[in-house]
Amino acid sequence: MAQPIKTLRKEQLEVKIFRTIDDMGNASAVFVAQNLQSVIQEKGSANLILATGSSQFSFLDALKKQSIDWNRITVFHLDEYIGLTDQHPASFRKYLKERILDNVKPAKIYFLNGDAPDPEQEAEQYGKLLLAHPTDVACIGIGENGHIAFNDPPIADFNDTKWVKIADLDHACRMQQLGEGWFATFDDVPKQALSLTIPSILKSRLISCVVPEGRKAEAVYNTLYGAISTDCPASILRTHPNSVLFLETESACKIKEQHFT
Repeated sequence: MAQPIKTLRKEQLEVKIFRTIDDMGNASAVFVAQNLQSVIQEKGSANLILATGSSQFSFLDALKKQSIDWNRITVFHLDEYIGLTDQHPASFRKYLKERILDNVKPAKIYFLNGDAPDPEQEAEQYGKLLLAHPTDVACIGIGENGHIAFNDPPIADFNDTKWVKIADLDHACRMQQLGEGWFATFDDVPKQALSLTIPSILKSRLISCVVPEGRKAEAVYNTLYGAISTDCPASILRTHPNSVLFLETESACKIKEQHFT
């Protein structure tokens, strides 16, 4: 397994920086696989949350190559656009099926149905499923605006009482989705999504956060060195007792030398 070239800790958040995106993806996949197997040995099964987006490509490619008892794992995911079917090219259900789930075949998969006739009811039902299946490992990323899942700064709430909610996507978030090539025009990007809330994510026993690319460097810096604030929702990861942030040289480029250990 690739070793980090630099490490640091900010409050409770451990940070590991790798030379390349592939090294980062491989290391995070080994880390997640080891923890899943440990949970399976402890209690016979494990509950896993997966993220999507281009930032997760290297991680998911490496994860499906790991030795994991997938027939003992129940999978959830972080979010889904409202109004999109699972056949839409930007659907996160489609993404996960094609990039990993059809390959590894977990014991059970619970999808957020963005095209459910009643999104509020879908959010409530999914929250109940999460409550009944306490998360062992959550694999997440950080958006260019500092969001985790679709908890963009204008609507992020560290004390949200819901497990899953309807999220209004801010302009920066929608521009990121356009820039990553998921939609042909800005107007095609949905304005709302179903999203796990921040308290729901923080309930996870372990959080593995994978963030590549220089376009995320400002969000990474704010996550680590700004105030713990909804101005950068990912900053709350510094309060989680078992969380690791995986970076590579470009996404970590704004971190100063004196910060490293």
